[in-house]
Amino acid sequence: MEENLGKASLKSMQLDRNALRNDSHRWKFPIPYKMGASIDLNTKGVILQAFEMFRLKSCIDFKPYEGEKSYLQFEKMKGCWSYVGNLQTGQVVSIGSGCEYKDIVEHELLHALGFFHEQSRTDRDDYIKIWWNEIMDGQAYNFNKYNDSFISDLNTPYDYESIMHYGPYSFSKNNSVPTITTKIPEFNNVIGQSKDMSKIDVKRLNRMYRCASSLTLLDQCLFESIDICGMVKNGRDDKDWEHTLTTSQNNNNHCLEKDYVMSFDTTKGLSGDTAILESRILYPRRNEKCLQFYYKFDGSPKDELIVWLKTDDGTGNVRKSTKLKSIRGDGEKQWNFANIPFNSRTKFRYVFHGLKGDPQNSKGGIQIDDITLTEMQCPTSIWQIRNFTSILKNSSKGDHLPSPIFYNSEGYCFVLSLYPRGLANSNRDYLGIMFALCSSQNDAALEWPAGNRQVTFTIVDQDSDIIQRMSASRSFVTDPNQHYR
Repeated sequence: MEENLGKASLKSMQLDRNALRNDSHRWKFPIPYKMGASIDLNTKGVILQAFEMFRLKSCIDFKPYEGEKSYLQFEKMKGCWSYVGNLQTGQVVSIGSGCEYKDIVEHELLHALGFFHEQSRTDRDDYIKIWWNEIMDGQAYNFNKYNDSFISDLNTPYDYESIMHYGPYSFSKNNSVPTITTKIPEFNNVIGQSKDMSKIDVKRLNRMYRCASSLTLLDQCLFESIDICGMVKNGRDDKDWEHTLTTSQNNNNHCLEKDYVMSFDTTKGLSGDTAILESRILYPRRNEKCLQFYYKFDGSPKDELIVWLKTDDGTGNVRKSTKLKSIRGDGEKQWNFANIPFNSRTKFRYVFHGLKGDPQNSKGGIQIDDITLTEMQCPTSIWQIRNFTSILKNSSKGDHLPSPIFYNSEGYCFVLSLYPRGLANSNRDYLGIMFALCSSQNDAALEWPAGNRQVTFTIVDQDSDIIQRMSASRSFVTDPNQHYR
């Protein structure tokens, strides 16, 4: 098991065998779990978030305990630790004070699933140097490495970005001199990252448990292939969606310089002309859905993009239509991010309906790209910040960006403040986010104080493949006793 000594400093205790080399220590799915009485509301929410990441990126699943012999019991004990592999009996995973982060829960769950730390690999000395004299007394065993008869790297390269890698100051005597440095110096500030499972973490997990697909990713299309992911075009001649190669500036908005997209040219034809792009027929496993994609309007401001849901009409035909969202251009002619929740328990298609506005004044059209459909809860609100690299470069400590006004599903109004370089009275750089409830026309109908609501901030990686994203999340629960006038 392992115990947290500061957020990036971890120690491990080996069992007699590593699950990577012994199938008897691997789990069958779904893995039963219990939430111990010591687990508070925020920690429970963070654990459930981590479960969803495993469901998205692998075939690993979890279920509430129903009397099974093997299970995970989450407790808020001292530190963050977990046994390695399935002990074939109930076993504790500790998510102690200071450990209530999605990435730390993912780290502990990977231990429970059978993974040791990255720097335990047989070949680790080719990639890092351990500074033994800088390690705290009695803690050197945490830096042991194991031979090939004990662990396997599953034929993957050494991963500096692994969520299982120690940070540079883990178990340092004075926390100012590193205990680990990387042979490639650029990775010294990468090891010990606290965001998400890395691409190689995900690859190893899926190899170990022979996962063929994600549990919650229903559809994804980046439009890089000419078959456009099996989508169906129902337009005629110039009234159609076209598979188009575009070039754009490399920015925080849409980071690929060359990219295939689907585009609808609104410079030709008559007002009211339409183009239809339908997904293949999809078969749901869960009711909740989240459709996300990028879109851009660079034609007439009267152009419109309508998203429809077509479901089984009861006869086996997918033709019962429901409008999900209607989008018009904002005049900025930049890529925007759409986030559309919906439910469906029957087979369905989602449909992009381009509607031509005023072709006399159009110089472009409508473009869509990077579609993702998951059976997960959509974020409540999306705040898309453009040119963030420039903002970060030109900001001073204490400078902040105010968000638009948002509302949650209950009707509570809230705003965010983003501090790109941290607070003015701080002596270090960091990215800060402040959350505040605000007054609105809904106040009289709502419960006050608004306690025991979990708030989660997620900074989304710009990787277009949702499986490969390493997005950072932080959560807290509102305190009914903490309020300001």
